[in-house]
Amino acid sequence: MKSLEIFSGAGGLAKGLELAGFQHSAFVEFNKHACASLYENFDAKKIFFGDIKNFDFGAMGEVDVVAGGPPCQPFSLGGKHQADQDSRDMFPYAIRAIERLTPKAFVFENVKGLLRASFADYFEYIILRLTYPGFVAKPDIGWKEHLSDLRSIGQLSYAGTKYDVSFKLINAANYGVPQTRERVVIVGTRADLGVSWSFPVETHSENRLLWEMYVSGEYWKRHQVSKSERAPIAESLQEKVARLKEKYGMFEPQQLPWRTVRDALHGIPDPQSQHGIDDHVFHDGARTYPGHTGSDIDWPAKTIKAGGHGVPGGENMIRYPDGSVRYFTVREAKRIQTFPDNFVIKGAWGEAMRQIGNAVPVLLGETIGRELAGRLGARGGSVDARQPCRIRL
Repeated sequence: MKSLEIFSGAGGLAKGLELAGFQHSAFVEFNKHACASLYENFDAKKIFFGDIKNFDFGAMGEVDVVAGGPPCQPFSLGGKHQADQDSRDMFPYAIRAIERLTPKAFVFENVKGLLRASFADYFEYIILRLTYPGFVAKPDIGWKEHLSDLRSIGQLSYAGTKYDVSFKLINAANYGVPQTRERVVIVGTRADLGVSWSFPVETHSENRLLWEMYVSGEYWKRHQVSKSERAPIAESLQEKVARLKEKYGMFEPQQLPWRTVRDALHGIPDPQSQHGIDDHVFHDGARTYPGHTGSDIDWPAKTIKAGGHGVPGGENMIRYPDGSVRYFTVREAKRIQTFPDNFVIKGAWGEAMRQIGNAVPVLLGETIGRELAGRLGARGGSVDARQPCRIRL
């Protein structure tokens, strides 16, 4: 199946979909550094470096899936929270791509802040526009008036393409990504295909990690960490562990354990050693401050962040049991975001970390891609009534 990647960034979602079996028809990306990374890892002839407003959708052949991450600054908890009033809001252009190409499905990823109560009406507008991409606004009316019309579409005449749209707040750690990264994933399937979409079943859990750390001890044995080298159990986790023993008794939780920073960085040498790895360069100057204490080596990393002014200290540091910290290298940050080691991120350290922080974890993209490919291939099945946040109008 063929996919179009819009707002591609460095290509985390694109790489995930590629590993899931999709063939890329084109990439659309505005940032020159991200494009430089795309050129290194994908077919350069398929990369459109420029504003999506200038991309010719009419020149595209049949596309099965449109995927991407519309710029999230308008909705970021660290941004100005302007949503539709922010010129960086690219959701209207994502919707335009769906309207023009009528793909079988689409996958969009965005920040958790998209679900803030203050954005509720605009988020509903986004979902309804994706549901009815051909129901365009009348000339000279704003999105709020258009939203009112969309809410009443059952009483109106609409014969255009319709999508069944689902969204879910996903923690990437629950799918094997060594990072507690919460993002909103929106998936739509064309209604005429009769596809029943369900988000993939979560495969990893905090409970299993706590079990292997503090009940069976398997985690420490696996990494050959002696008792003297382990950080003591945090007070906040003691009650959780006690409840685990009470709940499971002698039988371990069935899911796999959350993957930790130590898991992710296994086999990578100390960055200050002689190793010859180009993107594994030590950067000095890491320090902690309130609210920014680094990512514990024996826990999934905090969310790798892009930052507006270079690399934010706390989120992009590794913290050892003795309390010492250092910055993640580019190679290590790629591992945290589940990029292959041979995936090239162009640019100096701060720029490379920005691209990595903006990316969809490759493993999460692959997991969603495999689920989507399977369901599109099956083209049927019963609707799962347990599905979160499904909107059918």
